[in-house]
Amino acid sequence: MNAVASLERSAPGKVHSFQPLRRLSPLAILLAATLSGCSDKPPAPAAAAPPQVTVAQPTKRVVTDWDEFTGRFEAMEEVQIRARVGGFVDSIQFKDGDFVKPGDLLYVVDSRPFEAIALQADGQLADARAKAELARRELERALTLNQTQAVSDSIVDQRRQTLQAAHAAEMQAEGALKAAKLNVEFTHVIAPIAGRISRHLVSVGNLVQGADGGATLLTAIVSLDPIYIYFDMDEATYLKYNKLWFEGRRPSSRDTPNPVQVSLAGEAKPSHDGKMDFLDNRMDVSTATLRSRAIIPNKDLSILPGQFGRVRLVGSAPYEALLLPDTAVATDQSRKIVFVVKEDNTVEARPVVLGPLDEGLRVIREGLKAEDRVIVDGLQRARVGAKVTPQQHAAPSGSKK
Repeated sequence: MNAVASLERSAPGKVHSFQPLRRLSPLAILLAATLSGCSDKPPAPAAAAPPQVTVAQPTKRVVTDWDEFTGRFEAMEEVQIRARVGGFVDSIQFKDGDFVKPGDLLYVVDSRPFEAIALQADGQLADARAKAELARRELERALTLNQTQAVSDSIVDQRRQTLQAAHAAEMQAEGALKAAKLNVEFTHVIAPIAGRISRHLVSVGNLVQGADGGATLLTAIVSLDPIYIYFDMDEATYLKYNKLWFEGRRPSSRDTPNPVQVSLAGEAKPSHDGKMDFLDNRMDVSTATLRSRAIIPNKDLSILPGQFGRVRLVGSAPYEALLLPDTAVATDQSRKIVFVVKEDNTVEARPVVLGPLDEGLRVIREGLKAEDRVIVDGLQRARVGAKVTPQQHAAPSGSKK
């Protein structure tokens, strides 16, 4: 279609001819512009901006490595309360599960048979003392008569031997009386240590056996404050500690109470502090582990023997390290990587060697520099080799663990 020409009709019989249109209305000009643009292509869309990511430089601070082990709590003292003498139980003087102190009365066994035996032994002692006194006087008279030869030397020797036998009988009677009194005392079963007592295993009226016939178990007491926690250390960790000790970078737990931290089941961070107390003298041949022990204060008596806990043992001397949040670390098959934004704002995948957690941040042992800009948020929008728009974020400080 041509918008700049018009067709004029000639007189009848004349040939039609095209003449240039000298005057165009504004509407015609607008129509002409619209029709002329029908064949043009639409403009290309603007290029998308690089995705935004949050970057931060690693935190740099002095840290100390801690090794973790699984341990079980055990009482420092545990006593099984058994009957020392046989008899019928007269009374129980404690409540199941109570906390008891040394000397607290627990059980009372019928003491009347033992009191009768003690009374009999007391009489035998009195008889032995009387016989010893008689033998002493007879010996004195024999010695006096022997001076005038009224009594022979053989009679003096017999009187001396009689006195010695009387003294021996007196000692035997004293021992029998002491044993009888002890048995009377043993009818009152008392707590030998302070701790939490278990339930009573024998009720009132039951006959219990004494130490001579397989003593009956009555109950048990375990101490609670402080409390032990036992854990097994693998051979590689033991060798690492030995190397650090030889190099003078970490004291040995055999002669130094190295600090430990303990977290209970369900706790995200340690709640109890303690110190090392014992290392066994040999490795367990079946598990290749070394039995170790720490002492943990338990003032509130909340920890019970038999509970499990996670033990953190100081594993190095203090050193300077770079740290990142765990969320900034990705896994690429068998290696760990972080995404670093280079100077031209392109993304680079950097393999790293990880260390332990310290106050909520992960120690980066190798692969990172303090000035690197690491993507800490927006990893899903980052592509290796592609440009990004980095938003600087303060270095993460972590949280106390």
